Amino acid sequence: MTGPQPSQAPTRVLVIANPTAGSATSALLAGVRDQCGAFAPTTLHITTARGEATESVQRALAEVHPPDLVVVIGGDGTVREVVEGLVGTSTANLMIIPGGTGNSAYRMLWADKSWSDALASVFAGTAEPRRLDLARIEETRALVFLGACSGVVAEALVHAKQTVLTGRARYAQALSDAAAAFEPYPGQVIVDGKVLFEGRTILANVGGGRYRGGQYLLLPLSELGDGLLDVVVVSAQVPVQRVPDLVRNGDHLGEPGVFYGRGSRIEVLRTDGQALVFEHDGELQQDVANGMSLQVLSGALRVWCDPAVVPPSTQRELW
Repeated sequence: MTGPQPSQAPTRVLVIANPTAGSATSALLAGVRDQCGAFAPTTLHITTARGEATESVQRALAEVHPPDLVVVIGGDGTVREVVEGLVGTSTANLMIIPGGTGNSAYRMLWADKSWSDALASVFAGTAEPRRLDLARIEETRALVFLGACSGVVAEALVHAKQTVLTGRARYAQALSDAAAAFEPYPGQVIVDGKVLFEGRTILANVGGGRYRGGQYLLLPLSELGDGLLDVVVVSAQVPVQRVPDLVRNGDHLGEPGVFYGRGSRIEVLRTDGQALVFEHDGELQQDVANGMSLQVLSGALRVWCDPAVVPPSTQRELW
């Protein structure tokens, strides 16, 4: 099929909300429920435990009349849980509402549009559906939505627990603190069987989402549905204290000691026999393995987005 087709408005909605996420207030939950309910039958499920979002989506999709729109309110971790429940289905599209701290997932699909305007555009037919690539980490079988990163970005999650700041300022302070204390590790990155980089490593970020922490443009060249994973490696040739400022607007590309690649399978390894510290979608992983190996899942997720933010020229259409 060539060219975009008219969007099909949702007819049944499931809203999954994590009330403990950074900005998922009761007013936000009620606003989303009421706005969806004005257009289609809507069910709101509030999660109470880790993993519950995945189970709730799977149960709803197995019903006689399943939802064709799943709305998630929460941070990037909650979004990943909902995505896990959606993968492999052919009946529902995902709509993300920014209810977390960084909200990288929302930004990559809607930029700075308000959630109410974005949601209205889904029902009005001015938003468009897209297929997004995901990834699977072979060592843990975990699904990756936004991306996975080793090194200083992973260490920043430890520092984030020690700051009283909130919102994106919390991530900014945590990354700065992590950079000040970080010691590069001996690493290797392999893209489709070929070594992209080997040496002292500050970070290696793999994924499809361009932003991490809602504000760091780590993968500026990534296309969300091209069937490939992007990877950027920042080596110790770059002074680690410069990294937070460099990656904020993608200025790290072109710097000596920065390497960029693209492939269907990417391995990020630690070469001294110690466990690699990494994170995926904000979930810290320690003492798991000496590396992470990611395989692309091409076009595995159906999402709503602003067509001006995710152009149709780089994506496969759903209908």
